[in-house]
Amino acid sequence: MSRTAGNDAGASRAERAHATREAILTAAERLFAEHGVLAVSNRQVSEAAGQGNNTAVGYHFGTKADLVRAIARRHSAPIEEIRQRMLAEVGDSGDVRDWISCLIRPVAQHLAATGSPTWFARFGAQIMTEPSLRPIMVEESLSSPSLVRIVDGLRRCLPDLPDEVRAERSDMARQLLVHMVAERERALADGSPTPRSTWDEAATGIVDALVGLWLAPVTTPRREGEP
Repeated sequence: MSRTAGNDAGASRAERAHATREAILTAAERLFAEHGVLAVSNRQVSEAAGQGNNTAVGYHFGTKADLVRAIARRHSAPIEEIRQRMLAEVGDSGDVRDWISCLIRPVAQHLAATGSPTWFARFGAQIMTEPSLRPIMVEESLSSPSLVRIVDGLRRCLPDLPDEVRAERSDMARQLLVHMVAERERALADGSPTPRSTWDEAATGIVDALVGLWLAPVTTPRREGEP
């Protein structure tokens, strides 16, 4: 075999391997979103991806946790790119809304650009409710330079917010973002009506809600013995 023929064969194998990985990622994301991660076997993923070999998932991705991480990273890269562009426009803003927008709108823009149906929002919601896999999504978030900057921006906008209240509201914001986006995605997939007609408008509604959450007054707990 000539060197050219060998190179062509190698490229062809690489292309087939890439196509197989992409098919597995797409099938796994859909099945995990619709049924939950623990309810779906590697065999089911392989079959949905059109793979006759039931060991294809393990061969290409290793463990289920590795597969979940690969799905998350498949989407985190384009979302990160959008966030970085938005952050460049925000600069050192002192407006809470700017930072919340940088958090929410890139996700909405990515889902809108992906087309319909999408499964990533429901996939994320499933992962965040599964204790054994939730750390993967948390680790991926903590490794995002844009999210680190957003957290810092919010902290600078709200310097007097007590640490325990900041942690509490951060948890509330994450829950609202994850599950509201997943609910909209589910409604679109089912053909059900949605409160907002576009992803951009949906993002505006979530931004409004989260700005209100972060700027809400803080009630100081009454100590025992106080009137």
